[in-house]
Amino acid sequence: MSWKKLIALSVIILTITTIANSQSRLPDVTHEGIEIKEVWIPMPDGVRLAASLFVPADQNASAKFPVLLEYLPYRKDESRSSRFSLFSYFVLRGYIVARVDIRGSGTSEGKLIEYEYTDQEQEDGEVVIDWLSKQPWSSGKVGMFGLSWGAFNSIQMAMRNPPGLKAIVAIQGTDDLFRDDVHFIDGMMHVDSYELGQDIANILPTPPDYAVDEAYLRDRFDTEPWLLIYKRQQRDGPFWNRASLDSDYSSVRVPTFVIGGWYDGYRDSVPRMLEKLDAPVKGMIGPWAHTWPNWPYPEPGMEWRREAVRWFDHWLKGEDTGIMEEPRFAVYIRQWHPPGAVDKVPGYWRWEDGWPIERTQKKALYAHADHTLSSMKSVEGDGQIHRLRYIPTVGVEASGNVNWWGDFPWDQRGTDAYSLVYDTDPLDQDLEILGFPRAIMQVSADVPLANWIVRISDIAPDGTVTQVAGAGLSGAHRKSSEEPEALVPGQVYKLEYDLHFTSWVFPKGHRIRLAVNNALWPMIWPTPYAMTTTLNVDGANASHVVLPVVPYSDRAKPEFLPPAKNPELPGYTSLKIGDETTSGYAETRSIERSPLAFQTRIESSGASGSVYPWATIKYWENMAHEAQDNDPARTSLTGKTRYTVELEGRTVTVEGDLSFSSDRENFYYTYTRRVLENEKLIREKTWKETIPRNHH
Repeated sequence: MSWKKLIALSVIILTITTIANSQSRLPDVTHEGIEIKEVWIPMPDGVRLAASLFVPADQNASAKFPVLLEYLPYRKDESRSSRFSLFSYFVLRGYIVARVDIRGSGTSEGKLIEYEYTDQEQEDGEVVIDWLSKQPWSSGKVGMFGLSWGAFNSIQMAMRNPPGLKAIVAIQGTDDLFRDDVHFIDGMMHVDSYELGQDIANILPTPPDYAVDEAYLRDRFDTEPWLLIYKRQQRDGPFWNRASLDSDYSSVRVPTFVIGGWYDGYRDSVPRMLEKLDAPVKGMIGPWAHTWPNWPYPEPGMEWRREAVRWFDHWLKGEDTGIMEEPRFAVYIRQWHPPGAVDKVPGYWRWEDGWPIERTQKKALYAHADHTLSSMKSVEGDGQIHRLRYIPTVGVEASGNVNWWGDFPWDQRGTDAYSLVYDTDPLDQDLEILGFPRAIMQVSADVPLANWIVRISDIAPDGTVTQVAGAGLSGAHRKSSEEPEALVPGQVYKLEYDLHFTSWVFPKGHRIRLAVNNALWPMIWPTPYAMTTTLNVDGANASHVVLPVVPYSDRAKPEFLPPAKNPELPGYTSLKIGDETTSGYAETRSIERSPLAFQTRIESSGASGSVYPWATIKYWENMAHEAQDNDPARTSLTGKTRYTVELEGRTVTVEGDLSFSSDRENFYYTYTRRVLENEKLIREKTWKETIPRNHH
């Protein structure tokens, strides 16, 4: 090597070392017998991903442990305390846990990934798993787990079957990105508060210094907003299928344990994966919203980590824990509760052998001209037609406080007043359903585009109405979500589709209600035409719903442990912002109807804050939905988000302002980001685009 090349190489090495050493990192800490070590994981292109290793503090230098991976963009340093509490259970039972920031997020280097679950994210994930399996402290066997994003990419990495990955536990994830995720719910246009909040979280500078420099502006601030990218992808197909397990269930060969919650929007994946995976699989669904079951909302919780340790011990340590001799499916059977939020869901646990449940009986309930609902079907004649005028601002009660097919929908009477409803007589005995109710309807519309929303509810003797199940379908997707087709006005179509996975025991004396309408706003963006739709009742083609009735069986119950008490890492506290009590994402605060103007406005907001040893961070979000009953095409949403990072002698603020609106032909997107330092504007960037409506 020439002296010139040697000098050049030395300069490059010195520069790389200087850059590496100049980036501040959180210090390693030891607490309650657990050590947190900060390490870099190198990628083939030179980018390094930041990882926190949670390891036993008193480990022998020659000891080797299986490694559990959580791989997220949700900023590992700011979540250090919560992860210390969560991971401690695994570390104290003979595991090392690695928490890794995805490329371009949190403390990791590189340009922020283009959108969720990219090929780049998954290719990096394979490198991470390989690296973890080859470290001197590793047994060579890696497990993966996570909630939400961590569940999604655990499933996606299992689809790739990297050699070091031996088992996964996926909590509140899905196998179908287009229909189940927050971008298009049931394949229909949806704008979620998560999409606003995640954009600003993505572009926060790197902790603990939060430096606003040219690299930050290039690699994070200037990147195209994810929401814009997703709203262009209005059909199912390759964009969604690349990371959706439902496109090829046979791809997974990794043992999979999937956990869901009845008040979470991703619960449908649990029975589908139990039924369709060829790999060893277990499932569990409990009475929770989108949260860890050991930190439950609502109660009752359970210590899912005990079951995860038994699962990982079997597959990563080769120990006989008995978990594979138990039935494959643990399910919490929901009993009646009133509409709206409850602190504790009445019900009980039960083992089932798997999915589908063999003793399930299909009970068809038919809609009749007198608005009754019964198992009696008229086999003669053409029946009758019920007509419904489309009210685009209907649905806030049905979609709940955070606008998912989950959470806690309010009393349904407000939405039912603008729906076609059909009620059974009072039940003469308890009736349990468990599974996917199925809607079979004969419908028409006098315009080329309409959505149909079907809901099943429990009517208590006092008149309150609790939603039990529901789902929607765009008429344009009646044949295919990849190749949608406009409706022919006036033509009658048969629509047949599953409602979302549910469990419920209808008590004796209660009634069952079937409700059908064409709006679920603000969860679903209104279709643009004023219209009247029809529903066939009575006769040979009567619209009906098929309930999955499960006869009583004295089956064994799982013996789950209650949530364990977790050690806490000192120096981290939550901070209340004003009178907001949410975790940050917007919840409905007010509904204003102006009948003379045919207009409705829904305001949502949320805020949160945390105090860290190095900074205080505050988050605030506001959304306003507006829609017109006399002109459904004129619908809009405005959203504002802000993160403020308070450091010693310095404040960094990032903000986002969104305007998303529509007319009959297009969606109109305008989004502005700002970053300020000590209240001085450093950069502002605006994206503006007209997006054609593609059967939405």
